[in-house]
Amino acid sequence: MQVLQPPGWARPKGYANGVTARGTMVFVAGQVGWDETETFRSADFADQGEQALKNIVAILAQAGAGPQHIVRLTWFVTDTAEYLASQQRLGAAYRRVIGAHFPAMSVIGIMALYETGAKLEIEATAVIPD
Repeated sequence: MQVLQPPGWARPKGYANGVTARGTMVFVAGQVGWDETETFRSADFADQGEQALKNIVAILAQAGAGPQHIVRLTWFVTDTAEYLASQQRLGAAYRRVIGAHFPAMSVIGIMALYETGAKLEIEATAVIPD
């Protein structure tokens, strides 16, 4: 994976503006903050974010991939104020699960999610190098 950083642009914090990668693509459906039994163990935003990231890592492992292979994350959040208020704890959770790997990311505020009790949903795209 190569991070794309146009000359003169400020470095983004916690994500990349763009990346290139070559290899086998892995697409992970949107993951919410429930466990493998589809049970929400917490209503806390950061806790749900950490669980959603753990779910992504578990699915990637099935393809022989890891967090370092993620090239894009798309976050859908139901409350942008709660997202912003949780950033410090969410960032710590991200580093515990994903590490110091920062792919291209988007955060999108939405009205609701399909799963009752979900505060966020995260989609991932990964590329396993050739």
